[in-house]
Amino acid sequence: MPEIDHKLVRIGVFYDGNFFYHVSNYYRYAHPRRQRISIPGLHEFIRRHVADAEGVDAEYAQIVDAHFFRGRLWAREAEARQQLYAERVFDDILMAEGVVTHYLPIPQKTEKGIDVWLALEAFELTVYKKFNVVVLLAGDSDFIPLARKINSLGTRMMVLGWDFKFTDDSGRERETVTSTRLLDEITYPVMMHQIIDDKANRDDPVIRNLFVEHKESPVAPPPITRTPEPDDPAQADPDGLSKCEGELLSLRGGFGFIRCRQYPNNVFFHWASLENKDFSELAPGQRVRFFAEEGERGPVAREIEVLD
Repeated sequence: MPEIDHKLVRIGVFYDGNFFYHVSNYYRYAHPRRQRISIPGLHEFIRRHVADAEGVDAEYAQIVDAHFFRGRLWAREAEARQQLYAERVFDDILMAEGVVTHYLPIPQKTEKGIDVWLALEAFELTVYKKFNVVVLLAGDSDFIPLARKINSLGTRMMVLGWDFKFTDDSGRERETVTSTRLLDEITYPVMMHQIIDDKANRDDPVIRNLFVEHKESPVAPPPITRTPEPDDPAQADPDGLSKCEGELLSLRGGFGFIRCRQYPNNVFFHWASLENKDFSELAPGQRVRFFAEEGERGPVAREIEVLD
């Protein structure tokens, strides 16, 4: 470990918002913790991890800039989907931690342009603010050019990555993998799933504080989706299934049931199949549109769009 020189280590943090949302949902609904990622707790973890990596005391490692990038629906569409409140609450959380938000209005499911915007801002701010360490919360190999540019400035780069997989209750395997090519390009690769699941860290307060206590009513950044037009090819299911409509009947920890005329038995659904709402925003009685397929124990809904 290098000798401590008592110089401030200036940290710039950059969030791929869609990646963060996906990870937070995983810990809320699929991981045994059943808790969301805490922004304040994550920042404290970053400070301490950078301090250890740079060989300084924790008070000499400070986040001087933090930026959150994500696509977002136009206000009128968000209001129609009852997402404005959730967006505002999450904005309040980011604002309280000094995180600058960068939203790109996108009326589609994909978020084209966000990665490029993040990379350009990260590089420009590193040049002007002379960060000692840039921390990236992302897992895409598209950020390799950014990593190489940051290296050319003599700035160290840390990536907080996650690898995880789980099988949802409709039997589909979901997997998230951080690009190994990206990790090879940076100074400090940090695989968060390993640190979080390490039993040796079970009583570490810094690890515990990575998660929001349930009593704090955690809110996730709202999902970004679009409503297809009637002649949109997105309405056609590749398996030839037709869309059904029904209403939410009951909700439990990450799953629930839908009442639908076409099926005498209620249709099961899993949180990962929601298209335009977070599970925490659902309420019994809401109208939904979905594709249904036969599972081992009965009908299962997928690609669920909340209409109310």
